[in-house]
Amino acid sequence: MVQYLETTTAKYDGSDEIEVTATFTRTVVPALPLQEHCLPLSNLDLILPPIDVGVFFCYAAAGDGAAAASTLKAALAKVLVTYYPLAGEVVANAAGEPELLCSGRGVDFAEATADGVELRDVRLGLPDESVEKLVPKKKAGVMSVQVTKFKCGGAVVGCTFDHRVCDAYSFNMFLVAWAATARGTSVPLAPSFNRCLLAPNSPAPSCTAGTLADRLFVPVSRVPRPPATAAPPTAVNRIYHVAADDVAALQASAGPGRTKLESFTAHLWRLYARAFPSHSCSMGVVVDGRARVSPDGAMKPYFGNVLTIPYGVIGAAQLQDMALADVAEDVHRWVAEAATGEHFEELVDWVETQRPEPTVARAYLGVGDGEGAAVACVVSSGMRLPVGEVDFGWGMPAFASYHFPWPGGAGYVMPMPSARGGGDWVVYVHAAPELVRVMEEEPTVFRAPEI
Repeated sequence: MVQYLETTTAKYDGSDEIEVTATFTRTVVPALPLQEHCLPLSNLDLILPPIDVGVFFCYAAAGDGAAAASTLKAALAKVLVTYYPLAGEVVANAAGEPELLCSGRGVDFAEATADGVELRDVRLGLPDESVEKLVPKKKAGVMSVQVTKFKCGGAVVGCTFDHRVCDAYSFNMFLVAWAATARGTSVPLAPSFNRCLLAPNSPAPSCTAGTLADRLFVPVSRVPRPPATAAPPTAVNRIYHVAADDVAALQASAGPGRTKLESFTAHLWRLYARAFPSHSCSMGVVVDGRARVSPDGAMKPYFGNVLTIPYGVIGAAQLQDMALADVAEDVHRWVAEAATGEHFEELVDWVETQRPEPTVARAYLGVGDGEGAAVACVVSSGMRLPVGEVDFGWGMPAFASYHFPWPGGAGYVMPMPSARGGGDWVVYVHAAPELVRVMEEEPTVFRAPEI
């Protein structure tokens, strides 16, 4: 059982309080000049709202702080030559849609210190009190970086990027290339920005009504507006440790043929039913489409968004009566339906028929047309987070996690591999306080993380 609930708004006492002081800020530009040009966003980029995603890496020892920051900046300048979209800006085109201006403006890079606390004492399980000060708020451009040095010699490297430009898979590619450049080792395969890989059919189908894409996404103009008197959604952020044994136990209970992610999602869905016993509960899963669109591996180096978000809605009473295996079977059914090349092709065409109107995933709304209100959550796998490869020259991180405190009403849960290895997970949670309370009352599964 995790004892966080009573300290949701508590502050650190005495020397354990995190006080982060910015000491230096500059903009790192690509090491070679770039001819300014516009790179259109693909139709699968256009289904993303303007939201930023954070990720951070904790290092027990990073040597001299100034030297470490210099190494990071020099390597960043070099790798931005190849990953030049991250040094650009998102602007509006003539139709009012976002597109990427590859201007070479650079990446804002901040150096900071947290001399009043040692890294091992930071309560990373409570991101609102800790991680919020270690991951930068992006003020301009596509990406920003903050390096925070601790009195113990440890350091945290935090990054924030615009989700409209790339997904986590793409940003992981960048992180590996950045770290390899800092170490002076060979950089993996260069990224591809070839939008032809996700081009719509020409002409696009005249009717897409009734397709799976039409069931999973909706034009923003068709989303009901919340009542003027409705209170804004409340959410809290947590980071948990989940032991490999607990992951294995969930998978075993979910029945044969179920993946770890499907089993975990089913368990989380049932927890929602306990937290909101009088509601319908919507659960979605982010599905990466690279291998589905190009089974030959042509999209492996593709940099951008290649995702869809299938979901299911079940009443809380029914969920509570269902065995975990039955819930997992339902998750598997709607995930498998969307995990096809045909669906991604139709989704690209569906977006084309809606442009320039923006669209949104129904999973974030928790409802489809004609359905009542439901509490909603989306699970996104972070299992490709390359923890062991983000070594800038001073060793592997002791801890790492994504950080996504987005302003939407739906919950967002992201499991990823623990830096400790052994099959353990780190799970980032952005969800309603009611769900967090249920999660933390469990005797197993969700535990406080440690560095």
